[in-house]
Amino acid sequence: MSLLSRIAAPAARHDVARLVAALLAEHPEPAKRSALPTGPTGLGTSAARITSRRKEAAGTGVPELYCPPALRDDPALAEEVNVRLLAWAEEIGLYSGRLDRVRAADFGRLMMLAHPDTDDPDRLLAAGKCALAEWATDDYYCDDETMGSAPALLGAHLGVAYAAIDPAHPPLRYVPAVEQAMRDDPVRTALRSAFAHMARYADPSQLARLRHEVAVLFVGYGQEGSWRFQGRMPAVWEYLAHRQINSFVPCVAMTDMVGGYVLPAAEYADPRVRRAVTMASTAATLVNDLYSMAKEHHSDSVEFNLPTVIAAEEGCTPRAAIERSAAIHDELVRTFETEAAALAVTGSPQLRRFLAGVWAWLGGNRAWHSGSRRYTSAATPS
Repeated sequence: MSLLSRIAAPAARHDVARLVAALLAEHPEPAKRSALPTGPTGLGTSAARITSRRKEAAGTGVPELYCPPALRDDPALAEEVNVRLLAWAEEIGLYSGRLDRVRAADFGRLMMLAHPDTDDPDRLLAAGKCALAEWATDDYYCDDETMGSAPALLGAHLGVAYAAIDPAHPPLRYVPAVEQAMRDDPVRTALRSAFAHMARYADPSQLARLRHEVAVLFVGYGQEGSWRFQGRMPAVWEYLAHRQINSFVPCVAMTDMVGGYVLPAAEYADPRVRRAVTMASTAATLVNDLYSMAKEHHSDSVEFNLPTVIAAEEGCTPRAAIERSAAIHDELVRTFETEAAALAVTGSPQLRRFLAGVWAWLGGNRAWHSGSRRYTSAATPS
């Protein structure tokens, strides 16, 4: 069963959309929100809204997306986080000789935009370290051969890397070997250091949640590695299911940790909350697909993003595949709106704040992708 079939939901009504806008507007200085839908909404109705080519976000090749705006823009705070993040990466040897790539990506800005409920640079730095360590895992182990990635080694690398966040406890005679393995690899060093920093702000249940989400992310990395090894393009349904696990869920899961409160474990694990959070995270990751497609278009290796997978399966033009990908993104965001509104009415104050944080994360993520040099390219698919 496809992802879209599994998460099909009733069409949203305008009053529901307005309710969610009110319920999720928790920021003390709320920004103007996206316009409310004027056509049919809900999963399964996107085709009805694709009547003509969408207006393109200026100079990106990416259509305008249904997404909230970023709730704040504080360049000074972003720069402070970025400087600290770069200093940490240099200290532990992460991206050695390639820190210009990290500097250009401006991950400090992503943290500032995606977590507007704190202006504490150290909390944002803790989240930034976790995010950068996860990105590095992908770069070093999965899809950048110039950094040592190799499909045949992926499973072994990920298995040892997980011990950096959920420590192995072997008999004493083997402890030095484990420690040496942690120190010898910059990705493992980064993961362990990042989790230690986040532990200053997260309670044990939150750290357990984050470990679980990273473990799921590693499963997604392994799945993509198998496609690379086979030289196989997945089906669209398979790719969308993959994007639910190889996604920004670990970053979104840190929302309350960065915000300084605790979403109860039982509420986070509620299937209704899980559904909403994973849909939002999938949508955020499709933003990544859309903005990174130009960069990947020039890669010599097999690359996977939703427009490429749709074009391969449906035989459509790249531009049509981009339009369809944007429509899928919009369906997911609209359905999150509807379901978050219902959850906010019946859930705890912590859940309401968490859902507001996820909504803010969507806006910050889109704003960062639209401006990060990590995804800048002059090429626009036609």
